[in-house]
Amino acid sequence: MTEYVATSPGVFPLPDAVKSELSELNGRAAATPDDGSGAVATAHADARATMIADQRNAGLDRIVEGCPRWDDMLAHPLTLHDNVETGGIVRYYDNNNFYRNPRIVGELTPAGDVPADLARAADLLDDGDPPLQATLPGPHSLADLATDEHYGDDRTLLSAVADFLAGEVDAFPAHETLFLLDPSLVTAPPDDDLAPAVPKAIDTVAAATDADVIVSTYFGALDEKTYAYLMDADVDALGLDIVASDREQTVYNAVEYGLTDDVALGVANGRNTLVESAETLRERAEWFVDQVPAADLGRVYLHTDTEPFYLPVNKHRAKLDAVGAAADRETAVRA
Repeated sequence: MTEYVATSPGVFPLPDAVKSELSELNGRAAATPDDGSGAVATAHADARATMIADQRNAGLDRIVEGCPRWDDMLAHPLTLHDNVETGGIVRYYDNNNFYRNPRIVGELTPAGDVPADLARAADLLDDGDPPLQATLPGPHSLADLATDEHYGDDRTLLSAVADFLAGEVDAFPAHETLFLLDPSLVTAPPDDDLAPAVPKAIDTVAAATDADVIVSTYFGALDEKTYAYLMDADVDALGLDIVASDREQTVYNAVEYGLTDDVALGVANGRNTLVESAETLRERAEWFVDQVPAADLGRVYLHTDTEPFYLPVNKHRAKLDAVGAAADRETAVRA
Protein backbone atom coordinates (compact mmCIF):
# COMPACT_ATOMS: atom_id res chain seq x y z
CA MET A 1 0.00 0.00 0.00
CA THR A 2 1.36 3.42 -0.95
CA GLU A 3 2.37 5.66 1.96
CA TYR A 4 1.81 9.40 1.60
CA VAL A 5 4.35 11.61 3.38
CA ALA A 6 3.92 15.36 3.92
CA THR A 7 7.12 17.39 3.72
CA SER A 8 8.72 20.52 2.26
CA PRO A 9 11.77 21.16 0.09
CA GLY A 10 12.85 23.83 2.60
CA VAL A 11 14.26 27.34 1.98
CA PHE A 12 11.36 29.08 3.73
CA PRO A 13 10.44 32.75 3.65
CA LEU A 14 11.66 34.59 6.74
CA PRO A 15 9.10 35.33 9.47
CA ASP A 16 8.12 39.00 9.17
CA ALA A 17 9.50 40.04 12.56
CA VAL A 18 12.85 38.38 11.89
CA LYS A 19 13.02 39.90 8.41
CA SER A 20 12.62 43.37 9.89
CA GLU A 21 15.22 42.68 12.54
CA LEU A 22 17.74 41.33 10.04
CA SER A 23 17.15 44.29 7.74
CA GLU A 24 18.33 46.52 10.55
CA LEU A 25 21.25 44.16 11.21
CA ASN A 26 22.43 44.26 7.57
CA GLY A 27 20.82 41.35 5.82
CA ARG A 28 19.51 37.82 5.99
CA ALA A 29 22.80 35.93 5.85
CA ALA A 30 25.94 36.59 7.84
CA ALA A 31 29.00 37.70 5.88
CA THR A 32 31.04 35.02 7.65
CA PRO A 33 30.21 31.49 8.83
CA ASP A 34 27.75 31.61 11.74
CA ASP A 35 29.40 30.76 15.07
CA GLY A 36 26.07 30.87 16.88
CA SER A 37 26.72 34.12 18.71
CA GLY A 38 25.73 37.73 18.16
CA ALA A 39 22.53 39.51 17.19
CA VAL A 40 22.37 38.15 13.62
CA ALA A 41 22.80 34.57 14.86
CA THR A 42 20.08 35.13 17.45
CA ALA A 43 17.71 36.37 14.73
CA HIS A 44 18.49 33.30 12.61
CA ALA A 45 17.88 31.06 15.64
CA ASP A 46 14.50 32.73 16.25
CA ALA A 47 13.56 32.19 12.59
CA ARG A 48 14.66 28.54 12.72
CA ALA A 49 12.58 27.86 15.83
CA THR A 50 9.52 29.50 14.25
CA MET A 51 9.96 27.53 11.01
CA ILE A 52 10.12 24.25 12.93
CA ALA A 53 7.06 25.18 14.98
CA ASP A 54 5.14 25.95 11.78
CA GLN A 55 5.89 22.46 10.48
CA ARG A 56 4.79 20.86 13.74
CA ASN A 57 1.55 22.79 13.61
CA ALA A 58 0.98 21.71 9.99
CA GLY A 59 1.42 18.05 10.85
CA LEU A 60 4.29 17.42 8.44
CA ASP A 61 5.95 13.99 8.49
CA ARG A 62 9.46 15.43 8.06
CA ILE A 63 10.98 18.54 9.62
CA VAL A 64 13.38 20.75 7.65
CA GLU A 65 15.69 23.41 9.04
CA GLY A 66 14.04 26.07 6.88
CA CYS A 67 17.35 27.62 5.75
CA PRO A 68 16.84 31.09 7.31
CA ARG A 69 20.40 32.09 6.34
CA TRP A 70 20.02 31.21 2.64
CA ASP A 71 19.80 34.69 1.16
CA ASP A 72 21.20 33.34 -2.12
CA MET A 73 18.77 30.43 -2.19
CA LEU A 74 20.42 27.43 -3.85
CA ALA A 75 23.81 29.09 -4.25
CA HIS A 76 24.17 29.57 -0.49
CA PRO A 77 26.44 26.56 0.30
CA LEU A 78 29.14 28.08 -1.90
CA THR A 79 28.81 31.71 -0.81
CA LEU A 80 30.84 31.45 2.40
CA HIS A 81 33.59 29.18 1.04
CA ASP A 82 37.15 30.51 1.27
CA ASN A 83 37.80 29.66 -2.38
CA VAL A 84 34.63 31.30 -3.70
CA GLU A 85 34.39 35.01 -4.42
CA THR A 86 31.23 37.06 -4.80
CA GLY A 87 30.45 38.05 -8.36
CA GLY A 88 27.70 40.24 -9.77
CA ILE A 89 23.97 40.08 -9.17
CA VAL A 90 22.27 37.48 -11.39
CA ARG A 91 18.58 36.73 -11.95
CA TYR A 92 17.53 33.51 -10.22
CA TYR A 93 16.01 31.38 -12.98
CA ASP A 94 12.93 33.18 -14.40
CA ASN A 95 11.94 34.81 -11.12
CA ASN A 96 11.98 38.36 -9.86
CA ASN A 97 14.68 37.28 -7.43
CA PHE A 98 18.42 37.67 -7.68
CA TYR A 99 21.50 36.05 -6.17
CA ARG A 100 25.16 36.94 -5.92
CA ASN A 101 27.04 34.86 -8.47
CA PRO A 102 29.58 32.59 -6.69
CA ARG A 103 32.89 32.62 -8.57
CA ILE A 104 34.89 29.47 -7.83
CA VAL A 105 38.56 30.48 -7.77
CA GLY A 106 40.11 27.53 -5.93
CA GLU A 107 39.60 23.97 -4.71
CA LEU A 108 36.19 23.21 -3.20
CA THR A 109 36.83 21.55 0.14
CA PRO A 110 34.15 20.75 2.76
CA ALA A 111 33.06 23.94 4.54
CA GLY A 112 30.78 22.76 7.34
CA ASP A 113 28.40 25.72 7.24
CA VAL A 114 25.24 23.83 6.25
CA PRO A 115 25.94 20.94 8.66
CA ALA A 116 26.24 23.44 11.52
CA ASP A 117 22.82 24.91 10.72
CA LEU A 118 21.27 21.45 10.43
CA ALA A 119 22.73 20.50 13.81
CA ARG A 120 21.07 23.59 15.31
CA ALA A 121 17.75 22.40 13.90
CA ALA A 122 18.30 18.89 15.27
CA ASP A 123 18.81 20.38 18.73
CA LEU A 124 15.33 21.95 18.53
CA LEU A 125 13.51 18.66 17.87
CA ASP A 126 11.73 16.83 20.68
CA ASP A 127 11.50 13.06 21.05
CA GLY A 128 7.98 13.03 19.67
CA ASP A 129 8.76 15.14 16.60
CA PRO A 130 8.92 13.78 13.05
CA PRO A 131 12.43 12.98 11.80
CA LEU A 132 14.79 15.57 10.36
CA GLN A 133 15.07 16.19 6.63
CA ALA A 134 18.13 17.86 5.10
CA THR A 135 18.13 20.22 2.12
CA LEU A 136 20.94 20.87 -0.36
CA PRO A 137 21.15 22.04 -3.96
CA GLY A 138 21.68 19.23 -6.41
CA PRO A 139 25.15 19.09 -8.00
CA HIS A 140 24.03 20.10 -11.50
CA SER A 141 22.12 23.16 -10.27
CA LEU A 142 24.89 24.32 -7.96
CA ALA A 143 27.44 24.01 -10.75
CA ASP A 144 25.06 25.77 -13.15
CA LEU A 145 24.51 28.71 -10.79
CA ALA A 146 28.24 29.22 -10.20
CA THR A 147 31.00 30.64 -12.40
CA ASP A 148 34.03 28.37 -12.75
CA GLU A 149 37.39 30.11 -12.70
CA HIS A 150 39.37 27.13 -11.44
CA TYR A 151 38.42 23.69 -12.80
CA GLY A 152 38.34 24.48 -16.49
CA ASP A 153 35.61 22.22 -17.91
CA ASP A 154 32.03 21.30 -17.06
CA ARG A 155 32.58 17.64 -16.16
CA THR A 156 35.44 18.43 -13.79
CA LEU A 157 33.41 21.22 -12.20
CA LEU A 158 30.38 18.95 -11.73
CA SER A 159 32.54 16.27 -10.12
CA ALA A 160 34.14 18.81 -7.79
CA VAL A 161 30.78 20.25 -6.77
CA ALA A 162 29.48 16.73 -6.08
CA ASP A 163 32.52 15.98 -3.90
CA PHE A 164 31.98 19.27 -2.06
CA LEU A 165 28.32 18.45 -1.38
CA ALA A 166 29.20 14.91 -0.29
CA GLY A 167 31.64 16.38 2.21
CA GLU A 168 28.88 18.56 3.63
CA VAL A 169 26.49 15.60 3.86
CA ASP A 170 29.13 13.50 5.60
CA ALA A 171 29.14 16.08 8.43
CA PHE A 172 25.34 16.19 8.81
CA PRO A 173 23.68 15.11 12.03
CA ALA A 174 21.33 12.13 11.86
CA HIS A 175 18.62 12.72 9.28
CA GLU A 176 15.89 10.59 7.73
CA THR A 177 15.68 12.18 4.29
CA LEU A 178 17.83 14.34 2.02
CA PHE A 179 16.26 16.55 -0.66
CA LEU A 180 18.63 17.57 -3.47
CA LEU A 181 17.01 20.57 -5.16
CA ASP A 182 18.02 20.43 -8.84
CA PRO A 183 15.81 22.70 -10.99
CA SER A 184 18.59 23.36 -13.52
CA LEU A 185 18.02 19.82 -14.77
CA VAL A 186 14.80 21.30 -16.20
CA THR A 187 15.84 24.86 -17.09
CA ALA A 188 19.41 24.13 -18.30
CA PRO A 189 19.54 20.40 -19.06
CA PRO A 190 23.03 18.94 -19.45
CA ASP A 191 24.32 18.54 -23.00
CA ASP A 192 25.24 15.21 -24.53
CA ASP A 193 28.75 15.33 -23.08
CA LEU A 194 27.69 16.25 -19.54
CA ALA A 195 24.49 14.21 -19.24
CA PRO A 196 26.17 10.84 -18.45
CA ALA A 197 28.12 12.53 -15.62
CA VAL A 198 25.00 13.81 -13.86
CA PRO A 199 23.82 10.51 -12.30
CA LYS A 200 27.39 9.80 -11.22
CA ALA A 201 27.55 13.20 -9.49
CA ILE A 202 24.24 12.55 -7.75
CA ASP A 203 25.48 9.11 -6.65
CA THR A 204 28.55 10.74 -5.10
CA VAL A 205 26.32 12.88 -2.89
CA ALA A 206 23.83 10.11 -2.13
CA ALA A 207 26.59 7.72 -1.09
CA ALA A 208 27.55 10.07 1.76
CA THR A 209 24.33 9.34 3.69
CA ASP A 210 22.24 6.38 4.80
CA ALA A 211 19.11 8.56 4.54
CA ASP A 212 16.52 8.34 1.78
CA VAL A 213 17.67 10.62 -1.04
CA ILE A 214 15.27 12.54 -3.30
CA VAL A 215 16.38 14.46 -6.39
CA SER A 216 13.78 17.22 -6.64
CA THR A 217 13.23 18.81 -10.06
CA TYR A 218 10.90 21.72 -10.75
CA PHE A 219 10.01 24.73 -12.93
CA GLY A 220 8.52 22.26 -15.40
CA ALA A 221 9.01 18.81 -16.87
CA LEU A 222 12.36 17.17 -17.58
CA ASP A 223 13.25 16.51 -21.19
CA GLU A 224 13.33 12.85 -22.18
CA LYS A 225 17.11 12.51 -22.35
CA THR A 226 17.71 14.05 -18.94
CA TYR A 227 14.92 11.98 -17.39
CA ALA A 228 16.35 8.77 -18.84
CA TYR A 229 19.81 9.55 -17.47
CA LEU A 230 18.37 10.39 -14.03
CA MET A 231 16.87 6.93 -13.84
CA ASP A 232 20.46 5.65 -13.67
CA ALA A 233 21.07 7.53 -10.40
CA ASP A 234 21.07 5.43 -7.24
CA VAL A 235 18.47 7.42 -5.30
CA ASP A 236 15.27 6.51 -3.50
CA ALA A 237 12.94 8.97 -5.20
CA LEU A 238 12.76 11.33 -8.13
CA GLY A 239 10.96 14.61 -7.44
CA LEU A 240 8.57 15.83 -10.15
CA ASP A 241 6.66 19.08 -10.63
CA ILE A 242 3.03 18.23 -11.35
CA VAL A 243 1.80 21.80 -10.87
CA ALA A 244 3.56 22.92 -14.05
CA SER A 245 1.49 23.21 -17.22
CA ASP A 246 3.59 20.56 -19.00
CA ARG A 247 2.75 17.84 -16.45
CA GLU A 248 1.62 15.55 -19.28
CA GLN A 249 5.26 15.40 -20.39
CA THR A 250 6.16 14.31 -16.85
CA VAL A 251 3.59 11.52 -17.03
CA TYR A 252 4.92 10.47 -20.46
CA ASN A 253 8.48 10.30 -19.09
CA ALA A 254 7.38 8.18 -16.13
CA VAL A 255 5.44 5.75 -18.32
CA GLU A 256 8.16 5.53 -20.98
CA TYR A 257 11.27 5.38 -18.80
CA GLY A 258 9.96 4.15 -15.46
CA LEU A 259 10.04 5.57 -11.94
CA THR A 260 12.05 5.18 -8.79
CA ASP A 261 10.57 2.97 -6.04
CA ASP A 262 9.28 6.12 -4.31
CA VAL A 263 8.38 9.48 -5.83
CA ALA A 264 8.21 13.08 -4.58
CA LEU A 265 5.43 15.16 -6.10
CA GLY A 266 5.26 18.94 -6.16
CA VAL A 267 1.49 19.19 -5.71
CA ALA A 268 1.19 22.74 -4.30
CA ASN A 269 2.32 25.83 -6.18
CA GLY A 270 5.38 27.26 -4.43
CA ARG A 271 5.26 30.60 -6.28
CA ASN A 272 1.53 31.35 -6.39
CA THR A 273 -0.33 32.83 -3.42
CA LEU A 274 -3.48 30.83 -4.19
CA VAL A 275 -3.86 28.29 -1.38
CA GLU A 276 -5.11 25.02 -2.83
CA SER A 277 -7.25 22.80 -0.62
CA ALA A 278 -5.87 19.61 0.89
CA GLU A 279 -8.40 17.68 -1.19
CA THR A 280 -7.07 19.28 -4.40
CA LEU A 281 -3.48 18.40 -3.48
CA ARG A 282 -4.41 14.82 -2.70
CA GLU A 283 -6.36 14.53 -5.96
CA ARG A 284 -3.32 15.78 -7.92
CA ALA A 285 -1.11 13.17 -6.29
CA GLU A 286 -3.59 10.36 -6.84
CA TRP A 287 -4.08 11.47 -10.45
CA PHE A 288 -0.36 11.05 -11.09
CA VAL A 289 -0.20 7.69 -9.32
CA ASP A 290 -3.13 6.48 -11.42
CA GLN A 291 -1.26 7.42 -14.62
CA VAL A 292 1.63 5.09 -13.78
CA PRO A 293 -0.02 1.96 -12.33
CA ALA A 294 2.96 -0.20 -13.24
CA ALA A 295 5.19 1.78 -10.89
CA ASP A 296 3.84 0.16 -7.67
CA LEU A 297 5.06 3.09 -5.58
CA GLY A 298 5.97 2.47 -1.96
CA ARG A 299 6.01 6.10 -0.80
CA VAL A 300 4.79 9.38 -2.24
CA TYR A 301 6.21 12.58 -0.75
CA LEU A 302 3.89 15.60 -1.05
CA HIS A 303 5.24 19.16 -1.01
CA THR A 304 5.26 22.51 -2.80
CA ASP A 305 6.72 22.13 -6.27
CA THR A 306 9.40 24.79 -5.65
CA GLU A 307 11.07 25.99 -2.50
CA PRO A 308 8.50 28.30 -0.82
CA PHE A 309 11.01 31.14 -0.42
CA TYR A 310 8.93 33.34 -2.76
CA LEU A 311 5.70 33.26 -0.74
CA PRO A 312 4.33 35.66 1.88
CA VAL A 313 4.69 33.97 5.25
CA ASN A 314 0.94 33.64 5.84
CA LYS A 315 0.44 31.95 2.46
CA HIS A 316 3.42 29.68 3.06
CA ARG A 317 1.95 28.54 6.38
CA ALA A 318 -1.44 27.93 4.80
CA LYS A 319 0.19 25.80 2.09
CA LEU A 320 2.10 23.84 4.75
CA ASP A 321 -1.21 23.14 6.49
CA ALA A 322 -2.77 21.95 3.22
CA VAL A 323 0.16 19.66 2.42
CA GLY A 324 0.07 18.22 5.93
CA ALA A 325 -3.64 17.46 5.61
CA ALA A 326 -3.29 16.10 2.07
CA ALA A 327 -1.03 13.26 3.22
CA ASP A 328 -3.90 12.02 5.42
CA ARG A 329 -6.63 10.96 3.01
CA GLU A 330 -9.48 11.28 5.52
CA THR A 331 -8.34 14.77 6.51
CA ALA A 332 -7.89 15.76 2.86
CA VAL A 333 -11.42 14.69 1.97
CA ARG A 334 -12.83 16.70 4.87
CA ALA A 335 -10.77 19.82 3.98
